[in-house]
Amino acid sequence: MFQKGEIYLAKLNPKKGNEVGKIRPILIYQTNILNECKHPTTIVLPISTILIDDAYPLRYRITKRDKLEKTSDILCDQIRALDNQRILEGLLAKLSNREIFELDKQVKIVLDIEL
Repeated sequence: MFQKGEIYLAKLNPKKGNEVGKIRPILIYQTNILNECKHPTTIVLPISTILIDDAYPLRYRITKRDKLEKTSDILCDQIRALDNQRILEGLLAKLSNREIFELDKQVKIVLDIEL
């Protein structure tokens, strides 16, 4: 199944209000304990190719790599659970352990969790 730090495409429609929508890259963010037990939903962070500089801690910038064709921002304030049927097959890319560590710090700030 999925692993934390992997990037896939997902169907995020229908969107509501300020949520991001359409088919776009998402980062698998939930613990691998849930991923390995084939939990029916997955906690994800959407990814945008519309880059906004100086948006710390709301955005985490990643460079293009593998099948992720553009440098992108991970939206740390748009955490959501998706039904696994919304996630399309085909791994696009994977974050390094260092990137996951840095991203975790930003998400903890957004959620007001002590570092």
